[in-house]
Amino acid sequence: MNLIDTHTHLYADEFKNEESEIILRAMDMGVKRFFLPAIDSNYFSGMVELKKSFPDAIYLMAGLHPCSVNESYKEELNKTLDFLLKNEIAGIGETGLDFYWDKTFVIQQIESLHQHIEWALKYKKPLILHTRNSIREAIDIVSEYKGKGLKGIFHCFSGSMEEASEITDLNFLLGIGGVVTFKNSGLDKIVEKADLKDMVLETDSPYLAPHPCRGIRNESSYLPLIAEKVAAVKNIDVNEVAEITTYNALKLFNMNND
Repeated sequence: MNLIDTHTHLYADEFKNEESEIILRAMDMGVKRFFLPAIDSNYFSGMVELKKSFPDAIYLMAGLHPCSVNESYKEELNKTLDFLLKNEIAGIGETGLDFYWDKTFVIQQIESLHQHIEWALKYKKPLILHTRNSIREAIDIVSEYKGKGLKGIFHCFSGSMEEASEITDLNFLLGIGGVVTFKNSGLDKIVEKADLKDMVLETDSPYLAPHPCRGIRNESSYLPLIAEKVAAVKNIDVNEVAEITTYNALKLFNMNND
């Protein structure tokens, strides 16, 4: 299989000193490319080092995670822009809204999201959205830019079929990860109905490991488990899932389908 992990935090502390081993293990499982969304400036140097080590497999993104938005978010946004301008960047994110952990900085999260959208439009890059407990609000904000060429991924999609349709109408893809393998998530029902042309695969490692690895550190080598679940739900061959979702990712990121 030729798979793409469109969302993995390979630079996270959970992988410290094991990054190369983890990447090579994933490659052996058919994962050929890894897209690294940013969290905040504390991780930029680690992201760059991974890119240097695996220049043909690692793709960087520039962004400020909504959970990293605080009273100094404007300073962080400046650092993010600097990172964006000084590196080869494939996408903008991850950005978005997170109303699960803390709502102290909701206004600032919204302002940060708008800034990321402006960057995505200006530099013609896909936008990677985090929408925990905030998918409705995120859809409404993205809708303000409909028709302006904005595109991207609703990462870790877990909404309704109606929300999925709204998202794809906005020229965004659904990021499908380990949650689709969870017994009571309900995401499998959405995946069954949705069109595969509207999906990309992701692990969000080191988080949200798929069944039967749930509860342990996630990694990109588990991506085939997600592809296999999608194939089972849609009653198609797993190689078809790999082919179509890889094509979707390459098209989104304006890369040659090689």
